[in-house]
Amino acid sequence: MMKKFASLLLFALLLNGCDDGDLTVDTIDFTNVTATSCDPVTNTLIYKLKPQEALLFQLPVDKLVNDPTVNDTLFYNIDNVSYRVFYRAYDGTVTKSTICDAIPPASPKVTEEWFATGGKIQIVTKTVYKDPAPDDGHTEIVGYNHNIIFKGITFSTPGPEQTQDEYVFGDYQTPVTSIIIAFTDQIAKYCDVQHKVYNSNQANSLVIENLNPDLIKNEDTAPGAPRTGTIGQTSNSTTINNLFYRIYNGNLPTETKEYYCVDNTPTNPTIKETWTGVPGVANVSGIIEVSTSHVNKVYKHKVVLRNVTMKKLNSTFKIATEFVLGEVTTIAP
Repeated sequence: MMKKFASLLLFALLLNGCDDGDLTVDTIDFTNVTATSCDPVTNTLIYKLKPQEALLFQLPVDKLVNDPTVNDTLFYNIDNVSYRVFYRAYDGTVTKSTICDAIPPASPKVTEEWFATGGKIQIVTKTVYKDPAPDDGHTEIVGYNHNIIFKGITFSTPGPEQTQDEYVFGDYQTPVTSIIIAFTDQIAKYCDVQHKVYNSNQANSLVIENLNPDLIKNEDTAPGAPRTGTIGQTSNSTTINNLFYRIYNGNLPTETKEYYCVDNTPTNPTIKETWTGVPGVANVSGIIEVSTSHVNKVYKHKVVLRNVTMKKLNSTFKIATEFVLGEVTTIAP
């Protein structure tokens, strides 16, 4: 189908002829050209450039979503208003400025333009992880790959309209800031009334809410035999041991217990992102281990998470295979 498109466009250009400096087209093939964007934050104009050619795809802000597509399919309708696809040939070398500047340079000039009047845009998005994965078993999301295909696309040309059953625009990758859960110390906090265990940095936290109270008890555990639970398990028709990783738009208070160990969580700082622990499988994944020892009346509870996966919408990443949430201190009466 790509060859058919190339032949049709070549024929149209030959019919029109060309002046000195105009592009003489041999093939129209952007298969091996990397897609880029005028603004990698909004991603509203994505394009591919060859020396004297451009293939452009325009869409509204927030429509290219950094999240794997459900059932591998996301469709938009080409309307030549909000969703536009067009090809341009130039009489000179085309650059990013030619495409992206609010006032494009006077040269090069467009010698040929095809624009899509109908069809569908199919986008298949997949997570891109750091490769190779770190040795401790955690995974890092470094971006999202968006494979873009135009289905049943109709082009308005200098000659008759041309319809393509399928035209592959190709891949476009959006980078993201990797999430690596790590804390400056291994001192965790315990809210005995609210049943929470957490650790935090200035602007992020990992917290187990509705913690099974049997996991934090002022009783020593035998060596190698910690108390165990699973994330998101059900007890008496209630979901317990709910794990959340939150990233905030500002810093948490210096005394974090004023934020977590209250019945109504303060609204400041606001939450930027929330990742939820995937429910665990006993002895397999999403495991919470608590090992307890004491001196006099001071009990130390080491909280470890094993084989935990975090999820937001359809995106997932793993924390370290053996992750120390921290050590909680309680004092017996």
